Amino acid sequence: MSDADAVTVGVLSLHTSKETKAILNAVESLGHDTEWLRTENTAISVTDGSVVLEPTVDVIANRMLLSNTEQPAEELGLANTFAQLVPTLNEPKSVLTAIHKLSTATTLAANDVRTPDVTLALNSEGLNAARERYGEEAVYKTAIGTHGGGTWKVGRDEPVNAKVGNRYAFLQELVDHDDLRHRDVRVYVVDGEVISAMYRYAPDNDWRTNVALGGTVENATDDLPDDVREMAQRAADAVGLDYAGVDLVESEEGWFVLEVNPTAGFKGLYEATHISPAPYIAKLAIERAGGEVDDQRVEELSAVLDDSQPTAQPVQTTQPSEEPAVIGYTEEVILSGTSGSKSIIAKSDTGATRTSIDTALAADIGAGPIKSITRIRSGSSKTAKSRPVVDVVVGVGGNQHTVTASVEDRSHMDYPVLLGRDILENYQVDVSRRIDGNPADTPEEEE
Repeated sequence: MSDADAVTVGVLSLHTSKETKAILNAVESLGHDTEWLRTENTAISVTDGSVVLEPTVDVIANRMLLSNTEQPAEELGLANTFAQLVPTLNEPKSVLTAIHKLSTATTLAANDVRTPDVTLALNSEGLNAARERYGEEAVYKTAIGTHGGGTWKVGRDEPVNAKVGNRYAFLQELVDHDDLRHRDVRVYVVDGEVISAMYRYAPDNDWRTNVALGGTVENATDDLPDDVREMAQRAADAVGLDYAGVDLVESEEGWFVLEVNPTAGFKGLYEATHISPAPYIAKLAIERAGGEVDDQRVEELSAVLDDSQPTAQPVQTTQPSEEPAVIGYTEEVILSGTSGSKSIIAKSDTGATRTSIDTALAADIGAGPIKSITRIRSGSSKTAKSRPVVDVVVGVGGNQHTVTASVEDRSHMDYPVLLGRDILENYQVDVSRRIDGNPADTPEEEE
């Protein structure tokens, strides 16, 4: 292929991930040019009625990870700006539908794709009034979630809120096989075709199957029933995504589509199937821009997940990066769970891997129910203690963090909440600053 025939594919991704690198490397291996659109190199201008996007690209593969940002509309608006100028895979309007789980559910239902029953109410009274429809156990989720965070099982008598933190939440029918270990299937669809699929099994003591939470995976590509394959294809098409990870779950009544993920990861999928979707996404982007690819080469490239540093990775700027916000040795935080929020003074401990909250406080805000156990080593002890862990939303200085916190009896300690590195890594800790004015005490050693 001559240089004149090459197109330039831009991957829009402000974060660094295996998936972004793999797509960029696949484009280059297919003989085309790449640009990584990120903070260091991207700008857009309107001058005398002319619009210029820098760097110049012929097509964009949208890989904006919106579920992990506090203000997804900001980055979605950025992607929407670019999409006005350049053909874009996973257009922003489709991504908006996909990242908001209620919007996904209504879109699937409107297109005759079977999905579990859901209810979202804008007030807590309305949401609790709907609780009876969902039996002894229901799933309670934030409408925009993060890697399994913001997902709980709730009993019939557990009150729920219309919001968890600053995000709307909803009730969903629990779909499961009573006699089987909990699993779902992730089907990766590109341009309407199933590339690969994997079963995901929940870890011990949990019911969520996310690989990020310790779930295990198994190749399902050749084992996938035709009706499941077709459901996944119809789900991606209904939402309008060029590529997507479609999650389905089976019950005694058949299969249901749970979610349609526009930025589904490849790591677990490749581990299970040894098939990388990256070359297929690269092929679609190249062809969308009018370029040509060798289909045989695409198949060859899919056997490797090449996440080495791509040539398109921008050089880091020499300008000093923005300083992280400062957090004190003690800080007022807002904890949110399924049944409420509470303002609490917490202590920062950079020696603790995980945030920890008091048992009574966890019960008070509805942080749970507890479905997972972690082993934690305390101080110099050679033995690890088992502690339950729960999802909780922690508001710090206007920011919200969904973390999996350990639960313990802290009634004999000065502070009911210990902020670990899962939150503190986003801040600079000033040990001389205290919200409560008490003299500094000895840091607790907790891992």
